[in-house]
Amino acid sequence: MYRAPVSEISHTLKHTVDFSAAMEKGRFGEEVSEDLVDAILDEAARFANEEMTPLGPNGDRDGVSVKDGTVTTAEGWADLYRRWIEGGWNAITGPEDFGGQGLPMALGLAVAEMWNSASVAFSLCPTLTMGAVEALEAHGTDELKAIYLEKLVSGEWTGTMNLTEPQAGSDLAALKAKAEPAGDGTYRIFGQKIYITYGEHDFTDNIVHLVLARLPDAPAGTRGISLFLVPKFIPNEDGTPGTRNDVYCHSVEHKLGIHGSPTCTMIYGDGKFGDEAGAIGWLIGEENRGLNCMFTMMNNARLLVGLEGVAIAEAAYQKALAYAEERRQGKAPGWDGQGMAPIVLHPDVRRNLLTMKALTGAARAICYACGIAIDLSHDPHGVSARGAASGAEGEADDTSKWSARANLLTPIAKAFSTDVGVDVANVGIQVHGGMGYVEETGAARLLRDARIAPIYEGTNGIQAIDLVMRKLPLADGRAVHDYIVELRQIAEKAGQSNTQALGATGERLTRALDDLDEVTTWLQERLQAGEHDIALAGATPYLRQFGLTAGGCYLAKGAMAGSGEGQAALARFFAENVLSETASLKDRVMTGAPSLSAAAEHALVTG
Repeated sequence: MYRAPVSEISHTLKHTVDFSAAMEKGRFGEEVSEDLVDAILDEAARFANEEMTPLGPNGDRDGVSVKDGTVTTAEGWADLYRRWIEGGWNAITGPEDFGGQGLPMALGLAVAEMWNSASVAFSLCPTLTMGAVEALEAHGTDELKAIYLEKLVSGEWTGTMNLTEPQAGSDLAALKAKAEPAGDGTYRIFGQKIYITYGEHDFTDNIVHLVLARLPDAPAGTRGISLFLVPKFIPNEDGTPGTRNDVYCHSVEHKLGIHGSPTCTMIYGDGKFGDEAGAIGWLIGEENRGLNCMFTMMNNARLLVGLEGVAIAEAAYQKALAYAEERRQGKAPGWDGQGMAPIVLHPDVRRNLLTMKALTGAARAICYACGIAIDLSHDPHGVSARGAASGAEGEADDTSKWSARANLLTPIAKAFSTDVGVDVANVGIQVHGGMGYVEETGAARLLRDARIAPIYEGTNGIQAIDLVMRKLPLADGRAVHDYIVELRQIAEKAGQSNTQALGATGERLTRALDDLDEVTTWLQERLQAGEHDIALAGATPYLRQFGLTAGGCYLAKGAMAGSGEGQAALARFFAENVLSETASLKDRVMTGAPSLSAAAEHALVTG
């Protein structure tokens, strides 16, 4: 049974990514205090442990059903959602002007990790709603904000993101959904969207869809996409749901995992509902600028998906550890007890468990570091960043630096962490042995649930392309090297600490950072020379190399800020057992392109 690791989450948040330091400098306003943070983490842990975790298996076993466009979720889930919004959890990072608590993104991530560990399938619903809030707050008209934002922030209504169509997966230029002006300031939306998470459900009495579609005179490609708000029910003047809109769920997907989350095929404007065909929608932002608006919610959604990887990894580690401590098999080295030894004492099982825990901690720190960068790139309380950062060594004063840092870390947080989620859940099954392959232990559910995250919100290959092609050139290439310099300071401190428990951590980190610095410069040179095919060939191994190196540094930083030997031992294990992978990744990035090209030309043919 999952138990939220409050002390580890708190330590990573406060000390590894410097939330406490930013809090002491007033970056989050006077009301955000150590006591408040502790109280929120403790209560979030209680809710996750006692209310959410017991219902996780329910959703997986029972799934959802759809009949005549109505989706029914697993038993107890709708009531759980009611308790969720009553506890104020949906509003934790929402804008204060519309009933939100306005708390920092990094703190929101810390509690979101607990939700996703307890049940990622349930947590997907509020994740999409929070994204809809961000897009509407940034780009919606005052009228739309007045009607929808307060209900979305509280969770009384939920939001969705409608991008994908049958012929258009990751290539949004191929979208065909249409939007026709109605002449009264509204639009009529026509088309089909697939893979819409919580596109229909029984949690709330209204659902607010954000839909990408093309206007009649729109330019071709991504430059001709607009964003529209399309509610399931048109609100009455008093804010209650009114007339049913012409949008409905045609079917739900039968999936590998996340069975409790309805993944819907949505139909817009076929005349099934409403007086005339066409779902009524309102433009968000400017015409033909829909992707700019959608990416407001998508970038943070990518970070939250990365956190799903962390959360599943944590749950898988806890489950594997508990099993290894009670399962007895064979004679472990040094075992002098009666009968067979607990398998946790076998070196190979220990290696698996430590790898699981270390990768989880590394990915957690990267996600939290991305969250704190988002927080420091803007001030959610309206206090001048310059004023709040007075005397803060100029760091919080430079919001552009933190914006670049958040942009740099987002693809790493998303891709590295979701890969970690799959890897760790997979190793968890290995620790369980045959019992991991059957449904009784719940280990299989975690692997099935984890597998969607590397695909969500832009596949991990797309994240690698984004990192290399768009993020390495940030600030004329300085943003990434400035970050590497900061990581070097951690490695140098680890090397100078003379802490026996850290072993060769400082030396191993320095070596990995040397490799990362070299390969980063090499990729930037390829881009400057126009050798994009060579750079793209190494994008995915480069992203993993980056994630492992940064994650190892964060584990060392957390260990040096900790009081026990456990954190130092874990950082050392990562540096001396996991980090060596970065050398081979460097080699793949810098020498792998020619063989990839040759193999793609000659080796893909079958027969």
